[in-house]
Amino acid sequence: MRRRVWGIVLSPYEYLLMISLGVGLSAACGFRVFIPPFLFSLAAKADFAGIDLSDGDFAWLESTPSLIVLGLATVVEIAAYYVPWLDNALDSISTPSAVGAGILLTGASLDGADPLLQWALAVIAGGGVAGGIQLSTVATRAASAFFTGGIANPVVSTVEAGACFLCVILAILLPIIALLFVIGLLISSVMLWRNVAAKRSKSKAKKAEKAANQ
Repeated sequence: MRRRVWGIVLSPYEYLLMISLGVGLSAACGFRVFIPPFLFSLAAKADFAGIDLSDGDFAWLESTPSLIVLGLATVVEIAAYYVPWLDNALDSISTPSAVGAGILLTGASLDGADPLLQWALAVIAGGGVAGGIQLSTVATRAASAFFTGGIANPVVSTVEAGACFLCVILAILLPIIALLFVIGLLISSVMLWRNVAAKRSKSKAKKAEKAANQ
């Protein structure tokens, strides 16, 4: 993403890069809400990889107060997912928060584009991708709690945090690769949902069968 320049028509390739950046960051929001905006703000503050928000509507994201708040929130969020009862409780509020963060970051990545297109893509692509990935993490955590009694939840949390960092790094450095990676994640999420639903249905059926035979 570059500085906002009104009156200049962006090329299809530039739009593709901006959309890919937004989608990659949105996917990362599905894993963790605060890590992506914190790293994105940090990159903007350092003018890393051509990310510059200083002339647009999202200049506040690269301000020092924003970095401090997002940094503290990131530390708290990472730690909270390692608390056995708190990780599942966070899932109830994480989905809407992830969708909101996905919309925000996709809108920021498209800063300078046509406003109608910017926010339509932010809501549909950004919010949709973040929500889809977040629901897959909820399913994974539910499966972990169901089949292991929550013992594997710290492992799940570590994998999710790692996937979040990976999505952000790819989105900033290799946005088109990030887009392809996210498509793969979404396909995997659909398959995960189906597998979890099928296993839970079989488990309930077996319990009902045992109860009927007793």
